[in-house]
Amino acid sequence: MESVGWDLSAATGMMSLVPADSRPQRPLIGRDAELGQLVELIGLDAAQALSASVLLSGDAGVGKSRLLAELREQAAGSGWRVLIGHCLDFGDSALPYLPFSEVFGRLSSESPTLAESLARANPGVRRLMPSMRLSDSDQAQLLRVERGELFEAVHQALAQLGEAGPLLVILEDVHWADRSSREMISFLFARQFSQPVSVVASYRSDDLHRRHPLRSAAAEWSRLPQVSRVQLAPLSDPHMRRLVHTIHPGALRERDMHVIVERAEGNAFFAEELVGATELGSPSLPDDLADLLLIRLDQLDDASRAVVRATSVAGRRVSHTLLSQVVGLHDAALDAALRTAVEGNVLVRVGGDSYAFRHALLAEAVYDDLLPGERVRLHSAYSQALGRATAATTAAEVARHARAAHDHPTAVLASIEAGDEAMSVGGPDEAAQHYKLALELVTDPAVGLAESNDGRVDVIDLTIRASEAVTAAGRPYRSVELVRDQIKQLPHSASADDRVRLLLALATAALLSDTDLDPLDVTTEALGLVPTDPPSAVRARLLGLHARASSNRQRDDDALRWAGEALALGRQLDLPTVVADAATTLSRLDERADDPRVTRQALLDIVNQARALGDVMGELRGLHNLGYVHYEAGQLDQAHQVFDQAARRAVEAVRPWAPYGLDARAMAAITAYIRGEWDDVDRTVDVSGQSPPGMAESALAAAGLMVAAGRGQAPAVARVSAIRTWWHRDGMIAIVSGSAAIDLLGDAGDIDGACAIHDEVVSLVRRVWQQPSLLAEVRLAALLLGQLASHASRSSESERAQLAQRGAPLTVSVAEALELRARRGRTMGPEGVAWAARAHAEDTRLRWLSGVNPPSADVLVQAWRDSLAAFCTFGHVFEIARTQTRLAAVERALGERSAARGLIDEARVTARRLGAEPLLSELRSLGASPAARGAKPPRRDEALTAREVEILRLVADGRSNTEIARQLFISAKTVSVHVSNILAKLGASGRTEAAALGRRQGLLVD
Repeated sequence: MESVGWDLSAATGMMSLVPADSRPQRPLIGRDAELGQLVELIGLDAAQALSASVLLSGDAGVGKSRLLAELREQAAGSGWRVLIGHCLDFGDSALPYLPFSEVFGRLSSESPTLAESLARANPGVRRLMPSMRLSDSDQAQLLRVERGELFEAVHQALAQLGEAGPLLVILEDVHWADRSSREMISFLFARQFSQPVSVVASYRSDDLHRRHPLRSAAAEWSRLPQVSRVQLAPLSDPHMRRLVHTIHPGALRERDMHVIVERAEGNAFFAEELVGATELGSPSLPDDLADLLLIRLDQLDDASRAVVRATSVAGRRVSHTLLSQVVGLHDAALDAALRTAVEGNVLVRVGGDSYAFRHALLAEAVYDDLLPGERVRLHSAYSQALGRATAATTAAEVARHARAAHDHPTAVLASIEAGDEAMSVGGPDEAAQHYKLALELVTDPAVGLAESNDGRVDVIDLTIRASEAVTAAGRPYRSVELVRDQIKQLPHSASADDRVRLLLALATAALLSDTDLDPLDVTTEALGLVPTDPPSAVRARLLGLHARASSNRQRDDDALRWAGEALALGRQLDLPTVVADAATTLSRLDERADDPRVTRQALLDIVNQARALGDVMGELRGLHNLGYVHYEAGQLDQAHQVFDQAARRAVEAVRPWAPYGLDARAMAAITAYIRGEWDDVDRTVDVSGQSPPGMAESALAAAGLMVAAGRGQAPAVARVSAIRTWWHRDGMIAIVSGSAAIDLLGDAGDIDGACAIHDEVVSLVRRVWQQPSLLAEVRLAALLLGQLASHASRSSESERAQLAQRGAPLTVSVAEALELRARRGRTMGPEGVAWAARAHAEDTRLRWLSGVNPPSADVLVQAWRDSLAAFCTFGHVFEIARTQTRLAAVERALGERSAARGLIDEARVTARRLGAEPLLSELRSLGASPAARGAKPPRRDEALTAREVEILRLVADGRSNTEIARQLFISAKTVSVHVSNILAKLGASGRTEAAALGRRQGLLVD
């Protein structure tokens, strides 16, 4: 037999290159089934450990090493001995038996006595323990060790270890194993063990091309009945999302998450690299990852590399017919090149006549590696081949190749056609991209197509198509920018018709977004350019938009007149969408005139008509408005149902982020929050895997933030900064998230931060909505007044005065908002009434606690009872409980403990069901009633002594018992007794309540 011989010093040096054992740094994700399979195969959880041989395979980066690390940890934790050996990529110079040299080398380093015992019993394994010193005679003897003797020695040594206890041997990356190591593994797999010894060998399945030496060995091992195979498939998308969150625990936009998951295709290593690139703000493939992927390309011959490069220009997939027209190889040469690429696991066969890259990132890496001239030539070849119509294609594909080949005329026409195709199948995102690319080419002076257009492309029409697509994709503010820019580019010679068409598009987009542009100015200008005679569809549409713009500016009389004209003209010209639009505006105006029943029926009719006509936007607008009519009437169940219906309809129409559909989804979340269905809110705002635009994601995140605030999830305040970037685009996002932020910051004790958020939101929304005062300010002020009052209950006298001073302007802003509403003849619905009552109640509480212009007891109690009644009418579950809690505190302070107890009990039930921790904390601060504690009843018939009044004044100043004792030259224990007497005599539950009662009774007046 062949004798064994190798360079011992080389083996020793290479040991430092082998990865050291280390504990897993991240939790194992998505591999529970595979881990369970391995655990079962080796008998880790069984009453008796087993002897098993396992082959673990999977693509590079898919998670084999991480899975084996988890198996190693569990085995070691169960008292097993675990030995690990790695194979390394040294090409043809790979050291023989390297993984086994690592196994026994580490054993000799970690357990030298045990290793020496094994070596004496099995002298051959001493060759695999390079760290052991050998005598000259031993070295001479070992040089004559034959392969069979070494194999037997290794087997016996492992068996001897197994006799002492279960043994797990892990051999990683055996696709790099040398021939000797592969034969050793073959021997161990075939021979097996009678002791509890398991051998698990892993390899990269994507490295096993047809001529790879492990390919035949793995096939032989798989035929052995005692060998089990475990294949690691790519991770599922949900597991990839969990992995990305683990790698990047901070905030990550859903769109970025979606792109990472999509590009990584279930590969954990790829995901990690892509997360790193995202953190650096780079959408391109990381250089290290690209270099790693391109190694596969380097292993191909020249012809195969040329074919693979040509395939990368086609994208992820290409047909054989199209590829053959591009690469210019005769059939036999092309087949040979493709076979090599397929066997090298670079390309895979798809369907009957196509090829695709094994991984999309590999296609990206190859494409990015092309030289500029090479890329242009290949794109040109594809463009010409597609132009011959000899292969099935799409306009989008033609446009991409023509643009990259600098064939701009073809690219423009194909891009427009591609945009039309995308819109017809419900792809506004893709359509917007195609239209904008065409528009850029037509209007770019450097390209020079505008002069040679010859009327083939109507730039105004193209702009309008792009605007509509961008709006449908959920970016109406981009639509405004796009049209405004085109209006600026209009030449002086442009016709009035062209200008009107653009103004019409601009007004449409502006009415759907919050910008510095006043839609009423736009529609006014446009109407001045359109004659009343003859009647026209353009004027009818403008009249409808003008009515909506007037309504937005609270000019109801003007809005009624313009909407009426639009309705009449729409009927005259048989324009059903104009009729529906005008009727919707009129119905909302009727609702403002206190006739919601008529409004609801009118909107239902509009929705049904729009649905029959296939007018999706008309249907969504009708549903959106119908939901608001229910909402403003306090009919929350009906409102939630309609909003949810509108959101689902938008998804069905493939317009999930378009105006009205998105707004309806956000309102469905808000109504669920108000109804106390907080888990439903989380489900509604979850955009996992949906890749929304940034503004849409923030709109839904803002609604979700309310639940986080109610539950006291302090880390959620970090989300505010990401959402804040969209405040200037949508005032509702600012109001909803700002409201939540006030509570999050206030509950965390950051009253300055809460005040700053309030001021920023109010200032910004007034500017964006071009209003001097807003009804939304009432809610914002009420929440901040509540935080100021709660803060006052824990503050010193001087601090309370400052807090009261901060609250005074809030009360003024509430009065101004309500007065403006009244002047406009607009009544408030149940929500507005509730928040107005709450603002008044919080103002009285703040003044009562601070002692600044304090209200009488009757005024204080009545304000909170009015607030509770108003929220009960509206049906806001959480705010009912919060109001009950604060009313209970007032009732207790005034001695009405029985009433307070009932309120506390009701509020606690709600708070526990919602998981509202800040509210539960507030309830805990009220404590149990004296009767429940077995305490003595209040001694209200007893007057405070002079010393007790003196101490009460110091308590009101926020002094501690120790500070009071020091000032009065008495012991802290004596102060404690006096404070207890004061609380009992006043019937107060705490020091703050005692101070408030002392002020009310005139005990603290100088």
